[in-house]
Amino acid sequence: MKVEFYGHVRQYRNIQREIDANLQQVLLSGNYVQGPMLKQFEGEFAAYSGTRYAVGVANGTDAIWLALMALGIGPGDEVITHPNTFFATAEAIWIAGATAVFVDCCPKTKCICPDKIAAAITARTKAIVPVHLYGQCADMVAIKKIADQHGLKVIEDNAQAIGAHGKGFKIGELSDAATTSFIIQKNLGTFGDGGALVTNNADIDARVRKLRNHGSNARNVHSYGFNSRLDDLHAGVLSAKLKHIDAWNDLRRQWAARYTAGLKSCRTFDLPVELPGYRHVYHLYVIETKKPEWRDALLKYLNDNGVDAKTHYSIAIHQQAGYPWGKGARIVGPVPNAEANAACCISLPMFPELTTEEVDYTIAKVREWDATKAAEAPATQGPAQCGPLCACCR
Repeated sequence: MKVEFYGHVRQYRNIQREIDANLQQVLLSGNYVQGPMLKQFEGEFAAYSGTRYAVGVANGTDAIWLALMALGIGPGDEVITHPNTFFATAEAIWIAGATAVFVDCCPKTKCICPDKIAAAITARTKAIVPVHLYGQCADMVAIKKIADQHGLKVIEDNAQAIGAHGKGFKIGELSDAATTSFIIQKNLGTFGDGGALVTNNADIDARVRKLRNHGSNARNVHSYGFNSRLDDLHAGVLSAKLKHIDAWNDLRRQWAARYTAGLKSCRTFDLPVELPGYRHVYHLYVIETKKPEWRDALLKYLNDNGVDAKTHYSIAIHQQAGYPWGKGARIVGPVPNAEANAACCISLPMFPELTTEEVDYTIAKVREWDATKAAEAPATQGPAQCGPLCACCR
């Protein structure tokens, strides 16, 4: 059996009429950039997010970068985030001219550890960028408390968790802005690149709208700005898909539960953790091998047997050769949890249109490999702890 990692074509076929109708509406309107379909989608996405505003931009990287610019964060400023995520999170900080400051993640959720944030704050710290990694929210209650105590801004990187929520909070509720990516593989993805920012702050909304459009909010009138617009064709695709996002996330949760039930007795890796009261939307279902050398061996076994498993993200940002150390980045470490996550992670196929047969086949192949190494597995230890601020440990 062949189990693909992505289900883009299946998803398109399932709602092809809805998508095609929106695309035809845009094409026949003659308005392809900042037209009525974009305005419609921005309204729909703000309503879905429970925020006053949503601004479509070219991609998720730009969304973070333009949010930083709208908040006046740039050269000489520091922004705290964590290194076991996609490169673009820190890249956006770098593009804004600020310094990315890396701290460790929680050993359970793999999201940024609140207890590590406070120790990294300096007189130059201006913001925190928590990433809702793999589909689960970071502990925004603790992060908001720290930010308020130190007068810091908070921008949520929500590229992987549209439709998720935490215990008693929604994404975008406890921050200055939340950003997202709409690249095709996301839970809500278009046929290419796209991004957005949601906020309850009218000033941030107005500044990002101007920045994304060459510094203009009136024809032929320009100031400092850029070209970062979500076009109406992508907005039409996203508008059609947004109506299905909660049902699709429910299916992701269904497949995640099936994976967990089928793999819970395995001894060579740890399974994802969903915190009590949180809604994890499983953009990725990531297991973590207990020995780094096992990761590539298990990955090869799955690939050789038709399971298109992948790694997210196998090189932590601070270990990338291309990241600008010095003024561009620094680390407040050590960061053993982030480095272990990078060295040991495997993402199993996860998309709404999976079948029971595909999930069960994947489980069977993982279990086959586990059986060959189970005798070598380290003894089970007690749950890792971060500290009193972390939701995992309170």
